[in-house]
Amino acid sequence: MKNTDVKNLTPEEKWEQATIANNYIFYKVMHENPDVCKELLEILLEIKIDRIEMYQEKEVSIDYRKKAIRMDVYARGKDRAFDLEIQACDTGELPERARYYQGVMDVEQLNAGQDFKSLNSSYVIFICIPDIFKGGLGRYTFENLCLENPEIKLNDRAYKYFFIARNYDKLLNEQQKAFMKCMLSNESSSTFTEKIIRMVKNAKLNTQWRNSFMEFERQLAYSFREGKAEGKAEGMELGKAEGRDEKAVEASVELLKKGIAPEIIAECEKLPMEKVLELEEEIKKEELC
Repeated sequence: MKNTDVKNLTPEEKWEQATIANNYIFYKVMHENPDVCKELLEILLEIKIDRIEMYQEKEVSIDYRKKAIRMDVYARGKDRAFDLEIQACDTGELPERARYYQGVMDVEQLNAGQDFKSLNSSYVIFICIPDIFKGGLGRYTFENLCLENPEIKLNDRAYKYFFIARNYDKLLNEQQKAFMKCMLSNESSSTFTEKIIRMVKNAKLNTQWRNSFMEFERQLAYSFREGKAEGKAEGMELGKAEGRDEKAVEASVELLKKGIAPEIIAECEKLPMEKVLELEEEIKKEELC
């Protein structure tokens, strides 16, 4: 990517400069190429996986009153479940997010009446650009251990991995190192990363994906400008707030029809997640009529 301030780029320029480190591109490449996603998981986890079943960008909610989660790449194998996330910045709550994601994954997969032993081994994997733990490692791996005797593991088969792209040189696994370097520089240093770069180029030739990406970026920029303008106004009245809600609903409907993820829309339009999901259901009913 060119050394340019991303904040000042147009949607078209962001699309042209997007690499595998872009959430949207990452999702499209992995979802459209399950074999590549499987290979990446094997590289990151250093295990062999028999097969995986890819899911659409996964919306998981265990209760309509509880916070739903949207997983970037969600896949299952024979007895394993995987959540793979790209994180460009340190939001300050990634450990808690990993905890919540893992818990919701467990609840979502265990059917009523099943034994707890039926739970799949679960892997929540964050590929981060910055070192969120400030420990200088290329990879941080977590599982539950006994504090009194760390040699004793809980063996609940729940694992959390945080890969740090900026510390790729600290990784001992050469394939992991090549992928993390590719995340930063979009340069290939292995057969796998050559494949990744080629797939990113092909993904960016897809007109539908391009239009969806740029529409979201434009709406995001519009919402930001509108939010700044509103922030300058003082003593806002309830009627004005309701008017903004109406605009947010209208914008959300348009974005939903273009395939933008509900969680992203809720964040950008400042609407409750439940409201966006309601709108999504209404759109689906209209399409069936």
